[in-house]
Amino acid sequence: MTSQVTFYLSRLIGTKCYGPDGTVIGVIKDLIIENHLASVSEIGPVRPRVIAIQLKRKAQIQYLNAQYLEIEKNEGKYKIVFKKIEPTPQDIIHHSLFLIDNVQDKQIVDINGRKLVRVNDIRLVSIPSGIFAVAVDVGIEGLLRRLGIAKQIKTLLKLVNGNIPAKFFLWDDIATVDFGHSGIKLSKTFTKLETLHPSDVADIIEEFGKHTGSSVFAALDDEQAADVLEELEPHAQVHIIESLSVEKAADVLEKMPADEVADLLEELEEEKAEQLLMEMDSESSDEVRELLEYPGHSVGSIMSTDCLTFKENSKVSEVLTFLREQQPEANTIYALFILDEAEKFVSTVTLRDIVVAHPDSTMEEIMKKNPITVYDDDDVDMLGDIVSRYNLLALPVINKNKQLEGMVVIDDIVEDLLNKGKTK
Repeated sequence: MTSQVTFYLSRLIGTKCYGPDGTVIGVIKDLIIENHLASVSEIGPVRPRVIAIQLKRKAQIQYLNAQYLEIEKNEGKYKIVFKKIEPTPQDIIHHSLFLIDNVQDKQIVDINGRKLVRVNDIRLVSIPSGIFAVAVDVGIEGLLRRLGIAKQIKTLLKLVNGNIPAKFFLWDDIATVDFGHSGIKLSKTFTKLETLHPSDVADIIEEFGKHTGSSVFAALDDEQAADVLEELEPHAQVHIIESLSVEKAADVLEKMPADEVADLLEELEEEKAEQLLMEMDSESSDEVRELLEYPGHSVGSIMSTDCLTFKENSKVSEVLTFLREQQPEANTIYALFILDEAEKFVSTVTLRDIVVAHPDSTMEEIMKKNPITVYDDDDVDMLGDIVSRYNLLALPVINKNKQLEGMVVIDDIVEDLLNKGKTK
């Protein structure tokens, strides 16, 4: 017997197992690995141990301790022998992972490719200290191996100098697996999703089934969850919000722009929307309620209330210091708005105006002399022509008393136009 044997799960499934006396004791149906999150440190490689083998003999299923299993490989064939027959307790089996049932054919996140891929096979290694899962095969070779034709295909490809590209993920690099096994997570589950752009995470969540997509979303912190929720399609947003507790959903919504929240709540049942508004902090919910009062065709219905305002006598240096300290979102600095002492709208200043101006200049000195504005009750259809004609990224929205109500950014205008195009 060799001290180390590397093999694939597909090659063992359906293989006969022998007992200490050399008689057949069953056929392998699955390999069970430890729930290593409870026992393995995040430091060092993750290599979950196989703790039990599921065997079937006639109609009987049994789980034997993998500690006494020996795997011999000779000329490409495996011989599997139990040196001792010892059943594995059911409570251990219940809290472990089945490689066939819970991992193979399930979806994992390819962090580098920003997409979901399917596990076609699992690579394991048998060494004196035990049997360990080391990688998953997501390439075409793994699928061909399971069909029993990988060797034949490789032989044919060699004749034309071709090959089957291999694609493996080490167990450490698995971001998340759709186990369909409640409460059990694999490797550094979900944490690596934090490295992806929110739109990529949103795409991944939408590709998952509803149950797993909701589990992935629930594992995000409130800040990232809010960014991802904004990127989801409306139907997916509704499902996610309905899958969360009212408390968790409200926490996430408080991190989102009020206009985005208003759009989402309009898709929910009135009772559910009211529950969420009641749970949100008063400042956030009041902003959303104001937006919900606007008719759907009005500018106010798509404007954002997240605006940066300054007084006419504010100096450029003061504004720059504020921006560095607060680090606002990109779309909130498309334009900065100037108010007079009576809190009425005066004009706009662009970020370029700020950057090129002398630090001691005031907002009054550099602001636009004839700013373009729209009223909150204007028809939304007029916005496209205005931003196109004046090449604007953001447009101030005022009321009849010349008070600033918010702004419409180019992103929302384009989105509104696209949505109208979809419904035509």
